[in-house]
Amino acid sequence: VQLQASGGGLVQAGGSLRLSCSISGTNLRFSAVAWYRQPPGTERELVAQQFSGGGTNYADSVKGRFTISRDSRKKMVYLQMNSLKPEDTAVYYCTLTNWGRDYWGKGTQVTVSS
Repeated sequence: VQLQASGGGLVQAGGSLRLSCSISGTNLRFSAVAWYRQPPGTERELVAQQFSGGGTNYADSVKGRFTISRDSRKKMVYLQMNSLKPEDTAVYYCTLTNWGRDYWGKGTQVTVSS
């Protein structure tokens, strides 16, 4: 199973970005997926997750601003990020959980300038 995140970059506060995660080697339909982030000098934290049944969970800090979604046919997972804040600056990682195993991709840097 391989995951590849993309779509990060530099954006001004208030702007938007959409992160994408390409997944290969497994059936996305039966997997839980999530986005984590690691701000500079801090621990990695959960941003958003979507369970195989479609239910979602978000960190309080991003509720109402971020949306996780998937396209199982294309094997893609997305994180739409709106109203970005400087505190959203971090390396973002996509993850997949399948049959009790967790898989991580390399991160993509998001930098929000004030």
